[in-house]
Amino acid sequence: MRQWLVLFQKELLEMARNFKLIWLPLVFILLGMIDPLTTYYMPQILEMSGGLPEGAVFEMPLPSAPEVLMMTVSQLNLLGVLIIVLASMGTIAAERKSGLAGMILVKPIPYSSYVTAKWAGLSVVGLVSVFLGYLAGWYYVTLLFEPISFGVFLQSYLLFALWFVFIFTLTIFFNTVVKVPGLVAFVTIATIIVLSVLTNTFEAWMMWSPVQLTGNVGSLLVEGKTLEELWLTVTVTLILVVLLIVSAVNILRNKELAE
Repeated sequence: MRQWLVLFQKELLEMARNFKLIWLPLVFILLGMIDPLTTYYMPQILEMSGGLPEGAVFEMPLPSAPEVLMMTVSQLNLLGVLIIVLASMGTIAAERKSGLAGMILVKPIPYSSYVTAKWAGLSVVGLVSVFLGYLAGWYYVTLLFEPISFGVFLQSYLLFALWFVFIFTLTIFFNTVVKVPGLVAFVTIATIIVLSVLTNTFEAWMMWSPVQLTGNVGSLLVEGKTLEELWLTVTVTLILVVLLIVSAVNILRNKELAE
């Protein structure tokens, strides 16, 4: 356990040196603020930009608070996932490529401790960033539109957080499969896109898909309830997270021993 804590602290220290502990939360906060602010102030923005003919009146009905918060969810789900994948594409792959991983694993350090410490470090920083971004969106939606209860916000965040945990795990998994960070990002994003397309195309047969977690977030915000198959989605997602971590450990062990 002491070895694991040392590795975990090392991962957080490295993120601090790379300023990820600063810029990742700030980027997510900015993403969370954009949609509520731009939606509320769109008439003023258009008027100031001179985009309307003289004497024209621009009237745009304001969407409901849940709809605006769903815009924030979509923003975080699109750009947020991309940023997280790009920021973590070299978590293990870069160390494997440089030989640092081999130097660390030569010592009596279990492969499981190495992989799970990397995963935990990414998850902690990532989930805090997602929370701050989502909190910023919820704050401005509540301030500018209408209140959304903190309980609903928190429940929807937990579902959204589980989706991001799956993304973190997928990224760590592909970090052990290939050594090139750019290829890690490409394969991870491609996998997410393929899974999303399959889920949306064959929705009736893929209610277990982790992609359905974002659908449950939307259902909870707009309708006040989750989809009936939520527990199936949550259970399958947790199982996939465990399987991916175990597979990552085994793949890294076999590759490092082979080399």
